[in-house]
Amino acid sequence: MEELYTQLFRRKSFHKFGQTLPLTQDDEIAIQDAVDSLRPLVEGIQVRTRIVPGAETNCYAGAEKCILFYSEKKDNYLMNIGYMGEQLDLKLVELGLGTLWFGLGKTDEKELDGLEYVIMMAVSRVPSDSFRKDMFKSKRKALSEIWDGEMLPFSDIVRFAPSACNSQPWFVRNNSGCLEVSRFRKKGFTGLIPMAFVSRFNRIDIGIFLLVLEVCMAHEGISFSRQLFVDDTPDSVALTKVAEYRMI
Repeated sequence: MEELYTQLFRRKSFHKFGQTLPLTQDDEIAIQDAVDSLRPLVEGIQVRTRIVPGAETNCYAGAEKCILFYSEKKDNYLMNIGYMGEQLDLKLVELGLGTLWFGLGKTDEKELDGLEYVIMMAVSRVPSDSFRKDMFKSKRKALSEIWDGEMLPFSDIVRFAPSACNSQPWFVRNNSGCLEVSRFRKKGFTGLIPMAFVSRFNRIDIGIFLLVLEVCMAHEGISFSRQLFVDDTPDSVALTKVAEYRMI
């Protein structure tokens, strides 16, 4: 996980790719290898991917390729996609590729091998100086808004996990060495996210956050046991516990 930790500080969301370099055959092989190496958060959920030209989607960011994620619909399948997709995000940054979680992406291929289309990630090769140079200049919630209890060495790092419209729908409580992670649902304003999509994207975001949290714990040499909870809570509930990490 250490190589992924380093990329946390470099990654950025390329909402407009601008100047890009053509993907080489080696790039395409490396992308497929990265996809094939992804680990699930939840065992037993079928997941497939499809890599297509960006022009075959509605992605307006100017990406050369888009990676489409398809999944079996089971408990926490959206969280699982977020967790797997963020691994891919960081692996691609390590390869020098720019990425964008494109939440409102559309494709004509709504199913793949009987699995439902979930979300896409846009990818292009970008100049090496295009990545983030100072993560801490990024706009994020104050640490006090997402963390309760004793701070850990990575508390100020995990808040930089990407999320739909920067909604940051997570809250962590450090309860005597047990990290309780909850999905936070802010009522009212949803930014650019249509109300109908908020809970869907927030569940993907939580999976992204759990991956970042685990990468940070691995970097600090912290072993843990993880317990997931089924996130089927109605959206009227503001705080839903989704996971516990007991540090060993």
